[in-house]
Amino acid sequence: MGNAVEAVESYLAVARAGAVGAFLNPAAGKSELAYMLEDSGAELLLVDSARREQIKTDVDVVATDGAFEELAGSAGPTPPDDLDLDAPAWMLYTSGTTGRPKGVLLSQRSCLWVVASCWAPVLDLGPDEELLSALPLFHSYALDLTVVAIVATGASLRLLPRFSPARAIATLREEPVSLFAGVPTMFHYLVEHLDGEPLRAQRLRLCVSAGAILPAALTEAFERATGVPLLDGYGITETSTMVTMNWPTGARPPGSCGLPLPGCAVRLVDPGTGADVEPEEEGELIVRGPQVMLGYHNRPEDTAEALQDGWYHTGDLARADRNGYLTITGRIKELIIRGGENIAPAEVEQAITEHPGVTEAAVVGRPDEALGEAVAAFVVADEGAVQAEDLRGFAAERLADFKVPCEFHFVEEIPRTGSGKVMRHRLAELLD
Repeated sequence: MGNAVEAVESYLAVARAGAVGAFLNPAAGKSELAYMLEDSGAELLLVDSARREQIKTDVDVVATDGAFEELAGSAGPTPPDDLDLDAPAWMLYTSGTTGRPKGVLLSQRSCLWVVASCWAPVLDLGPDEELLSALPLFHSYALDLTVVAIVATGASLRLLPRFSPARAIATLREEPVSLFAGVPTMFHYLVEHLDGEPLRAQRLRLCVSAGAILPAALTEAFERATGVPLLDGYGITETSTMVTMNWPTGARPPGSCGLPLPGCAVRLVDPGTGADVEPEEEGELIVRGPQVMLGYHNRPEDTAEALQDGWYHTGDLARADRNGYLTITGRIKELIIRGGENIAPAEVEQAITEHPGVTEAAVVGRPDEALGEAVAAFVVADEGAVQAEDLRGFAAERLADFKVPCEFHFVEEIPRTGSGKVMRHRLAELLD
């Protein structure tokens, strides 16, 4: 289901029942949805009524509309409050370089720990605060901040069904919203929509960004346009959202994603040797702390590779200055991040190569001012057998909208290493 109160109720109800809630993207294509239902071992699928007839599955399906009001009036035993905080509570799917989404298992303790070390102290969340969010509820960012943190601190949430800069600005002007959470793309569109006009928000005092790299120029433009501080942080699904955060007090180096959260250990290491790098040198970011995932669902080998001696290897590259402020510089992993959405190149490539006229395909991320990155595809095809628009429509039938390439380039061959791996940096150079 989409962003709705029923989704929040479902997430809490499933955990309260001692089950594991696996959140699925409502924009997922049919094949993606079928894969995640099978991979998760789901026994029950909760949907809104609008999607009920679209779902074709052997799993039991329940439309939530009005169900909770009906159940609230029924007599029944109150479940004991004896849930294991360290047991799997939620499973969120994240795209990997293999192209198949992996189920990340998070516990209540891991998510609550991020609330206690980040959201509560940094945002000063409490009963007097009201958060506005259009973050998709199937993301860990939204789960932890807009569900767990709101319930844990007693703050209020004003939830938008989807992001619209006009709707967000109108809400900020008309309602007593004190905080706004988003991804960099949202803040870009807010600045663009204001177009020099004052924000005139009733009560907004702080904004927070995560989910993708926030350019220093965008932070400066947003704060100049609104007069409201915009804090950036770094986190991923495997760490129950946050690892580092900028604070409203103290230094905020341009382009930095802040300091490690209290109680969270962070290292930057040479990807080849595992040795720690010096300040200002680039290294792979690895993390150890209570917020690290329990593991990948039914993927012991992937779990063992990601979690080594208690350290989670993020696959992201970063630099730290001499005061400990981190700046993300790139990715060892080949994920494309479009507007905060992770896209695995292999998944998109597989969908394109299902076309009978396509021999090979490879995709890379193209820098995009609004989205951070956009998907660009390189295709080897039979001469005259297919056009770009044909491939765009073909991909759209198999992939969520945000994964469909915005452009297609026809090439004679895909550059590969001796072992057959795609040389994506060579393709990216062709975009310049």
